[in-house]
Amino acid sequence: MSESTGLLRIGELSRRSGVSPELLRAWERRYGLLEPTRSTGGLRLYSAADLDRVRAMQQHLAEGLAAAEAAALAAAAEPRADQAVPFSPAAARRDLDASLSRFDDARAHTVLDELLSTATLDSILSDVLIPFLHELGERWERGEITVAQEHFASSMLRGRLLGLARGWDRGIGPRVLLSCAPGERHDLGLIAFGLALRARGFRILYLGADTPIESIAQTARAARLHAVVVSAVSPERFKEIAGALRELAAKYPVYLGGAGASAAGGELPTLTGDPVEEADRFAALTQ
Repeated sequence: MSESTGLLRIGELSRRSGVSPELLRAWERRYGLLEPTRSTGGLRLYSAADLDRVRAMQQHLAEGLAAAEAAALAAAAEPRADQAVPFSPAAARRDLDASLSRFDDARAHTVLDELLSTATLDSILSDVLIPFLHELGERWERGEITVAQEHFASSMLRGRLLGLARGWDRGIGPRVLLSCAPGERHDLGLIAFGLALRARGFRILYLGADTPIESIAQTARAARLHAVVVSAVSPERFKEIAGALRELAAKYPVYLGGAGASAAGGELPTLTGDPVEEADRFAALTQ
């Protein structure tokens, strides 16, 4: 990385995006996805905008688009300075809350569509959806919204996130198994973490909520895995399967995720913060 300009050499671009240098060069050559400048010594140097386009292309590929179409969309999504639309996370959360509180599914989808056209997936997850879900849970606990409103909002957002996750096990990147602990039903944070990992070049094998530990172990044996992440909101979920987790960790790198991980104790590494920040930390620890 050039300290004076903030530009990246291709090796650093590869590390940050999770895409091999060979594939980056192919995308540049075939589709014009990248727009490097040259150093005085003739090295190609890439900008933050190049990194954004690579991550956008990864997302489109994960959605099942062909490479040429994915590259065209990634390049077209970059706004010109005179066309940039201000991104206000607080306003987005208010719009989302208003539509979901009214059970207005169509308007909620429109809000999310507008977000996806004006902000990066990382920003949407960290600045809008995760804070919104925290606020939603707190309001439910205070009795400010009904069970129906909470279920409707969670179900709608889960559907959209899983739509973005379509095809997230494709590719050649390292494969990570994500699962909720037995009895754990809260999986939205885990899905968000998986999407952030996918944007960093990982492949995701997702088992979902309330998965028996025996099923996690069986799947791990059947798949070629880079790591296993087990998530739970309550530390009791982890304590109930502590022995099985230790056995699993003897064969694979195992991480505990979710709010319950910090209080679960034990020697396994934990991922308890913002899903996007934890995805960066996970990538740095495991790649």
